[in-house]
Amino acid sequence: MKNVRGKVVLITGAARGIGAGLAERLAADGAKVALVGLEADEQAKVAERIGPNARSWEADVTSWDALEKATEGVVSHFGGIDIVIANAGIATTGFARSVDRDAYEKVFEVDLLGVWRTFRVTMPHVIDRKGYLLAISSFAAIAHAPGLSNYAAAKAGVEAFCNSLRAELQHLGVKVGVAHPTWIKTDLVDSADSHPVFGKLRTGMPGLMGKTYPLDLALDQLTEGIRKRARVIHVPKWVGVMKLIRAVLPPVIEFGSRFQGVAKADEAAIEDIAKRGARESALNGHGGRAAIK
Repeated sequence: MKNVRGKVVLITGAARGIGAGLAERLAADGAKVALVGLEADEQAKVAERIGPNARSWEADVTSWDALEKATEGVVSHFGGIDIVIANAGIATTGFARSVDRDAYEKVFEVDLLGVWRTFRVTMPHVIDRKGYLLAISSFAAIAHAPGLSNYAAAKAGVEAFCNSLRAELQHLGVKVGVAHPTWIKTDLVDSADSHPVFGKLRTGMPGLMGKTYPLDLALDQLTEGIRKRARVIHVPKWVGVMKLIRAVLPPVIEFGSRFQGVAKADEAAIEDIAKRGARESALNGHGGRAAIK
């Protein structure tokens, strides 16, 4: 499958950023796109921009019932599902010892269990069409930075899940891919960068580790991978090189954290929590605010 013309593509978390951008790119290539997520009003705007080959369904990826209802709606409307892109994801800002506990755990529910539930519910339809499942993981699955322990663990879990699932479904003609974007110019990253404590920590990461890349670059490389039904998509390409040395990354990050201001940020995080409250300090991005109530 070198193109997506005529294919039905279901995308979660399609209200903005990577999800919305992929919906627009794939629809322009001739796909029929189903937008699934919590931010119904924003998704409806994306679908309206795209036109008749797009439609929006409101669903929380942590809810079996909501996902099943949305999937039934997609199949009824478009006739089936060829490709599923599990893109919905959130992040918190905070250190494990002080971050709001419920917000911290919600990241696992959305970013890891949400992928599993999305794939499980849509899998019968993708199997019928010998299609493609793609989960959006992260560079955080490879390099585990301070302040991102829940996000890194969830995204590493997504990678492991996809690796196992690929072997399980290959005899059924289904391809499984996992994408590892680094920092991309999206609402999620912009919100993290504006945090009074963690913004400085994030933007202070050295070299490629801290560089933010334009959304169009991510959309170009992800769209190329989707067309090819790629098993792995690295955004940018150098992320794949980092995989080869991931065994040495933890001690390197630990050493660098001594000079990156983590100790001061730890104190500042507690002060921020005392000032604004643990929940408000942890919230990150529109998607996070919608998911964490």
